[in-house]
Amino acid sequence: MEHTDSPPSPAPLWLACPEEVADVSLGEKLKALRREKGWSQDEFAFNAQIDGRQVSRYENGRVMPSVEVVIKMAKAYNVSLDYLLIDDAPRRPLEVQVGRLAERVMGLGSLSEEDERALLHILDSLEAKTKLKELAAGVG
Repeated sequence: MEHTDSPPSPAPLWLACPEEVADVSLGEKLKALRREKGWSQDEFAFNAQIDGRQVSRYENGRVMPSVEVVIKMAKAYNVSLDYLLIDDAPRRPLEVQVGRLAERVMGLGSLSEEDERALLHILDSLEAKTKLKELAAGVG
C-alpha cells in the first residue's frame, strides 16, 4: 500500500450525518462546495459570474450576498437555494431532470382518491417486482 503525507479529504457535507450538517453556515457550505469542485476562488467567481473580490468575504461570513448573487452561486454549484440558505436543509440539485414517467404523473392533475390508491398500488407492485428481480440476479 502506498503511503502519502497528505491527509484524506473530508467527506462532502451531504454525506455527513444530518447532525453534522445542521449548523453549517452559508460561508462554510460555499467553501466546501468550491473545494469539492476543485475550484479556486477566482474560478468559482468566473463560473458563478460574480465579483471575485467578494468570494473570500462570503466564505468567511463577513458579507452576506444579495439574492441575485445567491441564485448565481446555486446555479454554478447546481444546489438548491434552500440548501445554501437554510442551515439544516438537505442538499438537492437546483435543476432536476424529469423523466417521461414523472412528466406523465405530474400531468395527471388531481386524481380521485380511488384512482390515486390504484396508481400507488401499481407502483408498489412494480417496485416489488424490480427488487425481486435484483435479488434473483444476485443469487444466480
